[in-house]
Amino acid sequence: MAPIELTYLSGPEIDELALSNDQILDSVTAVLAAQGRRETVIEPRMHLFPRGAGGHFNVLRGATPELAGDKDVGDYVEKHRQGQPSELALLLLMDPSTGVPVAILDATAITEMRTGAVTAIGAQHLARADSRTLAHIGSRGTADWNVRLLCHVLPGLEEIRVHSRRPDSRDAFARRLSADLNREVRAVASWEECVRGADVVVEATRLTEPEPLLQTSWIAPGALVIPYGTVSAVALDLTDAMDKIVVDDWGQAGVGPLGALRAHVDSGRLSEANLHAELGQIVCGDRPGREHEDETILFWHRGLSITDIALGQTLLAKALAHGAGTPLPYRR
Repeated sequence: MAPIELTYLSGPEIDELALSNDQILDSVTAVLAAQGRRETVIEPRMHLFPRGAGGHFNVLRGATPELAGDKDVGDYVEKHRQGQPSELALLLLMDPSTGVPVAILDATAITEMRTGAVTAIGAQHLARADSRTLAHIGSRGTADWNVRLLCHVLPGLEEIRVHSRRPDSRDAFARRLSADLNREVRAVASWEECVRGADVVVEATRLTEPEPLLQTSWIAPGALVIPYGTVSAVALDLTDAMDKIVVDDWGQAGVGPLGALRAHVDSGRLSEANLHAELGQIVCGDRPGREHEDETILFWHRGLSITDIALGQTLLAKALAHGAGTPLPYRR
């Protein structure tokens, strides 16, 4: 039997590879377009809830034309008390034509980058081009890349407000981004102060139980609203106020016990009948994005395995070109 060797990329190695904003966005845009052309496979995510644990595991599976992959994410909200990220992840990449394992990557940063990329690409197609105000609820995990990449694709953003449950967390988040982006990022004390009147609203909370903290009356006409918390923090009538609703993948939007719009699907407020499009259909040109300045649009993304795979492929290629990564013998 021919020997098989894997490449392992650790978190520090991925940090050192330092993908640029454009490299991240280009990788994710390309795979979303492939999804829109029905060239990918996405299996709805699965959840594993260990008995007596204070969290759960998300299992994401998919395939692009180049690679198949499986990502496992431990999602434990209170891990910040231990000085660790709420989400820690591993990504396994395999050759889809032979089934041979190719690489294992620390996917913690990949999860954050690809989430921010999908948020930003959604805004490219669905936000008003002259958007000036960003409201971001949530300050951990994926929040950093959301704001960074939104500022990259919407250069007209002038006011950035952030809010989260813990003052120390949101204040540190605002200070760090202000320094890194060389622009003011302002931490505010309430949901309403953050959200009311904003052009782009991102809800990325870390609730343990559903609670309608984001009120529909605060949403300005013509705004883009992007809720993607694991547990819902939005009012049930939010979808009623929207001119268009877009998701990342309808196949996984309608299954599982979690998600920002879980109750909206279960109650029939969101269905395939009133869904405007999947983002991939818009990216590949099959469906329109924003068509009028006064459209109020909602974009719900739960996270796509294929975006993890695409970024994993980009990182692996860059690592091999720079001699990074650890070879692991699989079969000899």
